[in-house]
Amino acid sequence: MIQFISELQESCRCVDALLERYLYAISSKHPTTLVQAMRYGVLLGGKRLRPFLVYQTGRLFGLNQNSLDAPAAAIECIHAYSLIHDDLPAMDNDQLRRSKPTCHIKFGDTIALLAGDALHTLAFTILANASMPAVKTKERLKMISVLAKASGAEGMCFGQALDLDENLKNNSAELLEMIHRNKTGALIRAAVHMGALAAGKKSKQIIHYLDSYAGAIGLAFQVQDDILDLIKDNERIRKNNKCSHKTYPSLLGLDMARAKVIDLYNESLTYLEDIKAIGYNTSMLVKLARYIIERKK
Repeated sequence: MIQFISELQESCRCVDALLERYLYAISSKHPTTLVQAMRYGVLLGGKRLRPFLVYQTGRLFGLNQNSLDAPAAAIECIHAYSLIHDDLPAMDNDQLRRSKPTCHIKFGDTIALLAGDALHTLAFTILANASMPAVKTKERLKMISVLAKASGAEGMCFGQALDLDENLKNNSAELLEMIHRNKTGALIRAAVHMGALAAGKKSKQIIHYLDSYAGAIGLAFQVQDDILDLIKDNERIRKNNKCSHKTYPSLLGLDMARAKVIDLYNESLTYLEDIKAIGYNTSMLVKLARYIIERKK
């Protein structure tokens, strides 16, 4: 896993440098508190798994990094905006993220709301205007469409709305899966789709395998989060109980939640085997799936 960790860290460095550059370009013209809040929200830390998936999927098809930088930065902007908004008092009312004050605690609710909005629009500005040497206009437009759908009412926002809907009386594992496949999984699926689009038109079969792989690891990521919360973070558990948030361990029990993670991991590998059989090197995507189920934070 040493090579994988090195690749993941390098991806993080690349994306952070890109985001710094985009934000500097804005701040040089408009040095406002808004830009400071944007920078704080998007560079607060994190694993950068979504950009990593963009990079690794594009490289699967032999694409150079300079054609993958834009979608990698764009999808991280969307992820950061969603976290800023999720933390607001009207949503989850979180005080800390990654052991640091959340954006609204540091800058106030109004600026945090606007910072999220601005990062949202920055994502599409990047996709529309940034240099992508090997990417045709048709694929660029498809990337914009894929990211918009994944982040909107058919994806991430839909999942968040379901999660917050107090009128939903169905506390089933099926409903929880629908929430997570949209709230968390939609952007993960978009990441691999955008990486494939950057590499040019691929067969529907390849896209299907990649989408299914991403769907499995996206849900596995969230179930593992639920498990880690239960084991390590009592404060978070109390908050979740107060907000009536449901988790896989609370619905299925810890042992069955762990078994589900393993099942999803194995499912993801079957789709990678199909891709490998066509002639592509999937070793890094295999290591990512393993990392997701073995991570401790």
